[in-house]
Amino acid sequence: MIEVNHITKLYGSQRALDDVSIKLNKGEVVGLLGPNGAGKSTLMKILTCFIPPTEGEAYVNGYSIYDNPIEVRRCIGYLPEQNPLYQEMFVREFLQFVGGIYATKGSVGGEKLNDRVEHMIDITGLRPEANKRIGMLSKGYRQRVGLAQALIHNPEVLILDEPTTGLDPNQLEEIRSLIRSVGKTKTVLLSTHIMQEVEAMCSRAIIINHGHIVDDSPISHMAAGELTAKFHKLTNR
Repeated sequence: MIEVNHITKLYGSQRALDDVSIKLNKGEVVGLLGPNGAGKSTLMKILTCFIPPTEGEAYVNGYSIYDNPIEVRRCIGYLPEQNPLYQEMFVREFLQFVGGIYATKGSVGGEKLNDRVEHMIDITGLRPEANKRIGMLSKGYRQRVGLAQALIHNPEVLILDEPTTGLDPNQLEEIRSLIRSVGKTKTVLLSTHIMQEVEAMCSRAIIINHGHIVDDSPISHMAAGELTAKFHKLTNR
C-alpha cells in the first residue's frame, strides 16, 4: 500500500508538488501521467526516500518515509527514469550483486540467491544476454536488467519510472504482461507518457499537472480514446 498525505515539494520558489494526496492499494497497477515537469519523478523520489518532501507525509506498507526510511526501501522495487547500471559488469554478475544486498542467509525473494537470479533472468527475457556485459546491451535489454534488479527481492511495492522506454514491440508486450502479472499481488505505481501503456497495464490512471492531481479515474470506466482526450484537456495540450 502507498499513502500520500498533503505532500508539497519546493525547489527554491518552484512548487514541484502542491498538496498532493493519493492512496494505492495492494493488487493495483496505477499509471501516473503528466507532461514533462509535472512532478511525476519528484513524487516517486519522495516515496523511495531519495529526497524529502517540504511538507506532508507518506507511508509505504505502513512505514513512514520519515521514521522508517530503511523499512520503506526494503519493501520497494524501484526503476528510476535514468536506469543506473554498472556498465562493466555482466548481467548475471550484476543481478547476483544486487540480490546479495538483500539476501539473508543466502536467500532473497523467497529463493536461494542463485536460483532467484536465474528466475529473474527468465521472467524478464534476459537469458540470451545473461553472459554479456551490460555496456554491450541494447537500450531495451538494459531496461530489462533494470526491471530484474527492481524485482529481485520480491518487493511488495514496485515504483517504475518510464519502465518500457526503449523496448521493441515484442519486448513491450512481454514486459506489459510481466507488470500485469506482478501487479496482481503487489502495489505498482508506474509513470509513462504513453496512454496506450496505461490502458494496457493499469487499472487506474492518475493525471498530474503543475504539481497538482487533476484526475484519478479507473481505466475500466473509460471509453476508447477517453484517457488521451482527458489528458490533453486537463494538461492544456
